[in-house]
Amino acid sequence: MNKFLLKALVLASVNIAFFADAQFRTRNRMDKLEDFDQKTVSWGFYLNANAIDYKIVFNPRYGMYENHNLVSSKQSTSFGAGLIAKFRLNDYLDVRVEPGLQFAQRELTFNTQSNDIYKDGSLTNAPFIPMTLTDKDRIREIKSTLIDIPVMLELHGERWYNSRPYVAAGVNYIVNLQSNSDSPDDNMQQVFRSTTHNFAWSAEMGVQFYFNKFKLTPAVRGTFFMNNEIVADNATTPPYWSSAVSTLQTRAIMFVLKFE
Repeated sequence: MNKFLLKALVLASVNIAFFADAQFRTRNRMDKLEDFDQKTVSWGFYLNANAIDYKIVFNPRYGMYENHNLVSSKQSTSFGAGLIAKFRLNDYLDVRVEPGLQFAQRELTFNTQSNDIYKDGSLTNAPFIPMTLTDKDRIREIKSTLIDIPVMLELHGERWYNSRPYVAAGVNYIVNLQSNSDSPDDNMQQVFRSTTHNFAWSAEMGVQFYFNKFKLTPAVRGTFFMNNEIVADNATTPPYWSSAVSTLQTRAIMFVLKFE
């Protein structure tokens, strides 16, 4: 096993050294796309892979029982793509607008059968007739198609050979096309509802690599919703589902490849 790891490490080192020599050797210093970053406006596109999940704040009455959380979220991977518009401010600052389309599918599990104890009603819920929760009742597979419009301020360092590091941060306006927010049905009919219009903040870091014909940027971005996405169930629905959650917010870590 150690020999295998050593061989893999040597092979990876050779590949990195070869790439670095081709991309950054002295005779090629600053000779690729020298004037590219001087443009006031430039364009591109990106592809990304996501690890996406929910951050849950539980209702202390309906979302917890004997110090156990009754709702759980299963992380999933997804993908997306979008366009890039860059507006140059000065040698170190750019504004970027990167509208894209993101696809996601997450799973929430409601282990809330213990809420039967509130069948006679409470301060926040009317009396209800208990029901036995099947897997179909407990598990919600939530598909989302998101129009994501981030506006980010990018701060980058000096160009070093044919590369340049940067960090960026900004805000997102996100439309969930599969939110079901206007549906008259709710979890009683296996329909999970969330907000259509959402706001988030994002932070990103990466390195821009300059080639003869284009600029390639691998980056890592985190996006975190700021608003509560949960839409309450109808008043006559037992507190097995949305009542168990006080706040539901999407969070995503993205690996992005940008081409400009």
